[in-house]
Amino acid sequence: MLRVLLTALALLWLPLASLAQDLQSILQEHQAEVAKPSRSSVGPVLEALTASGLPGVPAFLNNWQDKNVHVREEDGLFFLVEETGDTVTLLDIATAEPVAEGVDPGTLDQIRPNGGVRRAISEALVQFQLSDPDITRRMEALDAISRNLDPDQLGPLQGSIANEPDPALKLRKQRLANYLIARFGETRDDRIEAIDALSDDLSVDGRAVLSQILTTRTEMAQEIPQDVNLARILDLPREEAYAMIAAQADLPPLLDENALRSTLEPHVENGRVGGIPVGQLATTEARLMAYDALAAQGTLPPRALPRQIDETLANWTIYEAYDEPETAITDAALAAQKGVQTRVAASQFADISLDALSLASIYFLAAIGLAITFGVMGVINMAHGEFIMMGAYTGYVVQQFVPNYTASLIVALPLAFLITFAAGVAMERLVIRWLYNRPLETLLATFGISIALQQLAKNIFGTQARPLTSPGWLDGAWQINDVISISYIRIAIFVLALLFLGLLLFILKKTRLGLEVRAVTQNPRMAASMGINPDKIKMMTFGLGSGIAGIAGVAIGLYAKVTSEMGADYIVQSFMTVVVGGVGNVWGTLAGAGLIGILQKGIEWFNPSNTLAAQTYMILFIILFIQFRPKGIVALKGRAAGD
Repeated sequence: MLRVLLTALALLWLPLASLAQDLQSILQEHQAEVAKPSRSSVGPVLEALTASGLPGVPAFLNNWQDKNVHVREEDGLFFLVEETGDTVTLLDIATAEPVAEGVDPGTLDQIRPNGGVRRAISEALVQFQLSDPDITRRMEALDAISRNLDPDQLGPLQGSIANEPDPALKLRKQRLANYLIARFGETRDDRIEAIDALSDDLSVDGRAVLSQILTTRTEMAQEIPQDVNLARILDLPREEAYAMIAAQADLPPLLDENALRSTLEPHVENGRVGGIPVGQLATTEARLMAYDALAAQGTLPPRALPRQIDETLANWTIYEAYDEPETAITDAALAAQKGVQTRVAASQFADISLDALSLASIYFLAAIGLAITFGVMGVINMAHGEFIMMGAYTGYVVQQFVPNYTASLIVALPLAFLITFAAGVAMERLVIRWLYNRPLETLLATFGISIALQQLAKNIFGTQARPLTSPGWLDGAWQINDVISISYIRIAIFVLALLFLGLLLFILKKTRLGLEVRAVTQNPRMAASMGINPDKIKMMTFGLGSGIAGIAGVAIGLYAKVTSEMGADYIVQSFMTVVVGGVGNVWGTLAGAGLIGILQKGIEWFNPSNTLAAQTYMILFIILFIQFRPKGIVALKGRAAGD
């Protein structure tokens, strides 16, 4: 029984001893390169380690990269080290088992690979990390492969695809494998098949692979070689083409005016250059004559004469040739690149359209309350932006008491409506009602109220931006493809704008309040004669418009900064939306918001680095638009038409 037990223990120990010796022996074969590694010499070591297939290699490479490997001076063996006070314990390089205790640290040298060596080790570790149980390590390995496509990584990458449990990571591995095959596939058919698959890949990495396949070099020859994969023949300016050919074929140089001056200056003797007085060298022709005289004397090299330039350009061809020698592969890459460019252009147009639609929904929410107020009452309410600000701050305050962001949003929307509705009614009763039919005084009064509300907000909340956090389900973006994406917050605002559009249409078309509002809008005197109280309708309308601005403030605050001055960012756009669309009309406001959103995003696309210029051009366009259609896209009848 004891003999069996000893035999079993020996069998268990043998693999570890064999592993330790195998790994140590490989390291000893490259002892100098491991002990003092450099970027130029570390390659053979890494190739030998990865080709060995030993399970201890990944752990050693990690320790080597992290500077945890030491070499014993007396025999050059490599160990891991564990500190034990003033001495250290040597650990086996493969098993990390203790080998010797109480060792003097002075007998060991720590191996410190530089940055280049550590990068090389990282690249070698990739093939082991591709199947690591930790998904973070697998992602890091794929990042390393994507940064530097290496044909040696294709085999390990393909071998890890079948057992990859994460669907997104598996798809990424398949795409990277396709990139590697397209670049470095063994056969032409394999590469062409992979390149054809790239025609549906709109990612930046996929487009980069096609560009790398189609990399060109500029060459020149008297006769284009038959084995060159010609990309195109270059049609360059005369002087530039000759200068390139002359540099390669050692032809006489082409002199420009500056070169001619600097060349002649050192050869002034007794007030003459090449026998010509300096005073006569005011023209280019005279300087060329002086140069030719010096060249005839052998002082300067001959210059390129016009006839010689013409003959050279007639005999030489400057062209671009693909680095890829296979014509079939570059033809496939060109076809794939053309298809990708078409799809990218279409996707960019769709992405800009979605952005414009999203911006239009924001402008619609910000302006619809103003449109109703302006249309019914004719009041230029410069404090409309501050009602948006009040709604945003309401959402912020609610989140201080309701930590659940979804619940706080549900509470904040109706509460913001109630608060801003009450503020709008108070403003109408206390100020606006005394200023009807006096637009200038109304503008000045509401502008003063705007400043007062901003200062009040600063006194209460300070000047720093306050966070209005969106719920977790609104984080991120809807990624349609690698080009088209839109954030979930903007989608939510778009849905909210649609809901308000439907709600307002229902109120205006299907309720008595809506009927009375429309009546007062079109003809207030006739409405009053029918028993409608115009003052009450104006009060309710102003409150309704202010309440909608408060809800818009909560929505806008989810992605924009919440400050006391945030209303100023939307008041100008709100007025432009109302004026362009048509005063007092829901459909007009919708049309105006759509036009301004599309116009602003379109201008920003042409000039993405300067949004201020985009807004300036947009305002100029609107001024011109109003000149031709002063009543807006959808004009009202009745009083609005008369005004």
